[in-house]
Amino acid sequence: MPRRKTQSDEHVLEAAHRLIHRHGPEALTFERLSKTCGLSGSTLVQRFKNKATLRQRTLLQAWDRLDEKTTKLADATPRTPAGAIELLVALSRDYGGIESYAEGLLVLREDLRDPVLRARGASWKVSLCNILDSCFASVVNTPLDIGLLMASHWQGSLLWWSFDPKVEVATYVEDSLGRFVAAIATARKP
Repeated sequence: MPRRKTQSDEHVLEAAHRLIHRHGPEALTFERLSKTCGLSGSTLVQRFKNKATLRQRTLLQAWDRLDEKTTKLADATPRTPAGAIELLVALSRDYGGIESYAEGLLVLREDLRDPVLRARGASWKVSLCNILDSCFASVVNTPLDIGLLMASHWQGSLLWWSFDPKVEVATYVEDSLGRFVAAIATARKP
């Protein structure tokens, strides 16, 4: 009797995440995932019940991975304004080229539609902003909520890059954040 192939939920959810990013959220079906991960459609339905649960668990795992990556980068980054730039540039490298970034926006739409995923995003925002705030802790007269201001500028720079992606995203983001930090430093001098 042939042995049944078993895959961890983590492996299956990674395969689901790859499907979503390559082909958009609507491409995530039990049939398509079955072909990707090697488990039968019925096994996947037993594990995940329905497509909405599968999508939510996939994206929650993606948030977990982003939390882990953010923490790891923060642990390796100096707590300076330059360190804040370094952290955000490192996070930007995952966006890839314009097609990958555009697909990521479709995934973000799914996060915004689901209250559980929206809460996960809000939690990451707090964590990221606290890390960025700590990078400016020794800088005199920084604006209130500098972490949120910098994170907002970062997200804006990603969007503006996407309209005219002539350079690598990390290069664009690094330049934009460097100018942001310089403007903050200049504006706050006594």
